[in-house]
Amino acid sequence: MRIINLKTKPQYFELQLQDKKNFEIRHNDRNFKVGDILCLEEYNKDYTGRFIHVEVTCIIEDYCRGGYVTLGTKKRLDLGVQITQ
Repeated sequence: MRIINLKTKPQYFELQLQDKKNFEIRHNDRNFKVGDILCLEEYNKDYTGRFIHVEVTCIIEDYCRGGYVTLGTKKRLDLGVQITQ
C-alpha cells in the first residue's frame, strides 16, 4: 500500500466527500495499484488545507485512452481527513 498525494479541484473534492462520487479519472503516471491510498488534496489556485483519503478498489483501463485510467475508490476516514477551513 502506497499513499499518493493528488491535487483535486473543489467540485470533485466535494463530490467524493459527500459520497456522490466514488471514482477518479487520472493519468496513470504513478502506476496506480489496487490498495493504494490516494490523499485527495483540495486545490483552488493553491492548496486549501482540506484533504480526504480514499482507497483504490479497482482500476479500469479498457475505456480510457492516452494513458488514463478510472480508479474505483472508497473513503478511508480512519486514515485522517481535514474538511474544515
